[in-house]
Amino acid sequence: MDRIDANLYLNLVRGGAARLGLHRQEINDLNVFPIPDGDTGDNMYMTIQAGCTAAGSTLPEVAKAVSAGMLMGARGNSGVILSRMFAGLAKGLADVREADVKAFSRAMQAGVEESYHAVSEPVEGTILTVFREGVAAAAGSKDLDEYFDLLISAMDLSLQHTPELLDVLKKAGVVDSGGAGLLYIAEGMRAALHGEAAEVLEEAAPAAQHVDLDAFTEDSVLEFGYCTEFLLRLQRSKVDLDTFDETVIADWLAAHGESLVFFRDGSIIKVHVHTHTPGEILNHCQQYGEFLTIKVENMTLQHHENHMDERFKKGRKAFGVVAVASGAGLVDTFKELGADEVIEGGQTMNPPVKRFIDAFDAVDAETVFVFPNNGNILLTARQAADIYDKADIRVIPAKTLGEGYYALANLDTEAGDADAIEAALAEAAGEVATGLVSRAIRDSGNVREGEYVGIAGKEILAAGPAPEEALLALADAMDAGSRDVILVFAGEGGTRSEKVREALEKRYPRAEVILQTGGQPVYEYILVLF
Repeated sequence: MDRIDANLYLNLVRGGAARLGLHRQEINDLNVFPIPDGDTGDNMYMTIQAGCTAAGSTLPEVAKAVSAGMLMGARGNSGVILSRMFAGLAKGLADVREADVKAFSRAMQAGVEESYHAVSEPVEGTILTVFREGVAAAAGSKDLDEYFDLLISAMDLSLQHTPELLDVLKKAGVVDSGGAGLLYIAEGMRAALHGEAAEVLEEAAPAAQHVDLDAFTEDSVLEFGYCTEFLLRLQRSKVDLDTFDETVIADWLAAHGESLVFFRDGSIIKVHVHTHTPGEILNHCQQYGEFLTIKVENMTLQHHENHMDERFKKGRKAFGVVAVASGAGLVDTFKELGADEVIEGGQTMNPPVKRFIDAFDAVDAETVFVFPNNGNILLTARQAADIYDKADIRVIPAKTLGEGYYALANLDTEAGDADAIEAALAEAAGEVATGLVSRAIRDSGNVREGEYVGIAGKEILAAGPAPEEALLALADAMDAGSRDVILVFAGEGGTRSEKVREALEKRYPRAEVILQTGGQPVYEYILVLF
């Protein structure tokens, strides 16, 4: 595509939002400044997401609507700066019905200028630098494909250089979080330019804010002040909108606060400032208009929460394992295989989300592989993974104890990164067949109450008057003779009889037969074939 129209522009924005959404926790984790101003990834994502519902029939209308949406949704310092980049883009596209590469390049430069103007004291080595250097390098491109290729390449190079410009990044050994988020947005926009569909994640309703009352007591000192943000609508009854110079507000705020981000968009003033006296700030600004939104947060509490997170992260190992099992023998088996935490649960004993959360905390690893080992527990594990934000949680789709056992036995943390390890574990889980022997508690079809049935998946494959007979019949039905290993876990109602082993070895001479005490409830035997 050599021109950007209204539909394509909105797709570019949505593509950028979608790519950022996939990586926002990664961006959050880069936020190493001593006074956290929210989470950079979340703030940037919620800001750009607010522009994704824009509507309009022309490019100027859509660009303006995207900018307006991001203005209202802007969160945190990084979000405000991001919104100004797109505000500059909208101004640069105000008279363009379809933007070719030259028009788009000029609009991007307007975005650079607008974002720098929004910050009272621009700091190099931040998102501003990454954007400016990327846009400068892409100027003069012959088409949009080349433009985005050069933009992304230069932004990436600039991002890697940010630690050389900011000591706090260099000491922490990370790159600038805002710049990293912007790079993901640019990559998502390029993907959209090439026609890749993008799905913007819906933002869940914010949870009720939890305040650690012990973090700021009656003896505490307000060390960091308050992060104060608001939207102020200038009022004709208070100022002359045609002649009013908003720098009178900006200059006063710069003298009475820190980390000021300030801009005017029509009759709306957006302010982000750090201050020890938010009341003074609000009272002063109200003489010019009325507030549309106000947010004031005690940064001492933010600092405390960030400090707690850093203490939690210190000394973490790279990989950890959480598994679900019931029965003393099975719990011990999974621990011997390498599980750091074994949650007791299974059929009729589904553990709650909180139990998984507690286990993730106890493991204290950067990446945690989870083996639910039961189809009814899989969704609970995934829900816990979605909630947990202190580590990268990978839920392996193991729906049976056999699948979890074999997958964990094949865990090789030296096999590559988390993605490669996860894929290998999921593949291993799919190579296993698991059967269960249990006592029927009611009549069902040809099965009578009190008999023992052999089940694989949700299908009854065998039945017998005794659990051992049902086990042998189940092994036949599952074609155990074609497998190399036959592993049997005897439950709390079963026995570890050598007769069971001998019967299996006689029937399947080419397979290795292993009989262990599982101690699990509900199932007299668990049959695992691999």
